[in-house]
Amino acid sequence: MKTKIFKQNLLHRNVNLIFGVLSLTFLVFFTVTSCSTSETQTVTNFNTITMQDEFDVEGAPNSEIWTYDIGRGNNGWGNNELQYYTDSSENVSVQNGYLIITAQKEDFQGASYTSARILTKDLFEQKYGRFEARIRLPWGQGMWPAFWLLGANSDEVTWPACGEIDIMENRGQEPTLINGSLHGPGYSAGEAITKAYTLQNSRFDTDFHIFGIEWGPGYINYYVDDVLYNQITPEDVTGEWIFDDQPFYIIMNVAVGGNYVGSPNNETVFPQTMLVDYVRVYKAEIFNNN
Repeated sequence: MKTKIFKQNLLHRNVNLIFGVLSLTFLVFFTVTSCSTSETQTVTNFNTITMQDEFDVEGAPNSEIWTYDIGRGNNGWGNNELQYYTDSSENVSVQNGYLIITAQKEDFQGASYTSARILTKDLFEQKYGRFEARIRLPWGQGMWPAFWLLGANSDEVTWPACGEIDIMENRGQEPTLINGSLHGPGYSAGEAITKAYTLQNSRFDTDFHIFGIEWGPGYINYYVDDVLYNQITPEDVTGEWIFDDQPFYIIMNVAVGGNYVGSPNNETVFPQTMLVDYVRVYKAEIFNNN
């Protein structure tokens, strides 16, 4: 079944990517009519898959692709988050074809909540490409699910000098809205370059949606399903553009509380889960992806 869905999704993705192409040139430009602003966007056909996890093997996430951040981090991972990240099967597992990240309300190692944060650091890193995942989000005040990228030199420099690409961030109390953002020197945290996408007639916690970016030299495009809703270029940032310098790795997590979302309240139901159907990364042969 997943093979069939993969082929259908790939066909659907390619059809949408080439819509509006006026020549057979590999790199093309077109005017986006689905966005709230009329912008000329750069679109590239990323058609060679370089990493995919369909989450078809039960148990722990594939150790050849994923590792874990463990603990509370420095100052709640820099955001006053309230959870303790673990590698326990109670917080992260693969079941029935899905990666399941579960936030629990429980006292553990001085924290009042547990959850999980998995990443491809030192296992899979790529410069440029299409990064996408099909996800159903958790919901509720204080829930903070995210699918994002960090620069490969994140251990060597102080954030945000490594660069951060937030493909999807959600405040659980806003189940119809997600944000796509960039953080870098001079434009980080509350000064990040960001744009929201609002889902019409549905919620991100009741169905699966595909969140993705297409990243090439001098631009990053943001997608929800087949909608291209934003492009960020060097002209849009208020500091140094550092996204042509190095490969990035993937992070997926569910935080609880923190500066971005606030704390859970009495109406927040636990446990909360983020379900991930797949993660896929593509490249374009025209670029040097190293």
